[in-house]
Amino acid sequence: MTSVVVVDYGAGNTRSVRSALRRLSYESVLTSEPTAILDAEIVVLPGVGSARSAMDHLASTGAVTAIRERFSAQRPIVGICLGMQLALDRSEEDGGVEGLGLIPGVVRRLPGGRVPRLGWQLVTPVNEAFYFAHSYFAETACATGLSDEVTAIVESGSFIGVQFHPEKSGDAGLRLLEQCLTRA
Repeated sequence: MTSVVVVDYGAGNTRSVRSALRRLSYESVLTSEPTAILDAEIVVLPGVGSARSAMDHLASTGAVTAIRERFSAQRPIVGICLGMQLALDRSEEDGGVEGLGLIPGVVRRLPGGRVPRLGWQLVTPVNEAFYFAHSYFAETACATGLSDEVTAIVESGSFIGVQFHPEKSGDAGLRLLEQCLTRA
């Protein structure tokens, strides 16, 4: 069975992510322990939370270095919502936060309108609707999918990230999560 680490950064929707993994027949462990992150077959950075709080927690546990080493070694990482945003160079959230630097780009606050953006959005080129819950978005050249002109999917090296929540997006979300896990 494939070993999956869901990275614990003190927030995030870890229960729903781990539940989705179970439905897809993946066993997972919730941890921020660097050795576990390095040894896992797949690492998932879950969504929901504050960029500063998440990065502070990851730094305090040594997980930042482990995640960067894992990426450099081309080992699979999947990021969901905030987990995708953390992979970029920096975020404007919380007055500015350095990210993991896996993917060139900046996380910016959604312009105007209602924030946070909650609800179902069509994602191209996948042509499926997924559930979004976010106030910030990734501005990067690594985008492979868009929703309402916001980067919805990024891929760079061994990293695949999604701005939406596949674990909360029904069958379409589970199918896409499975594709991310098997492709990662």
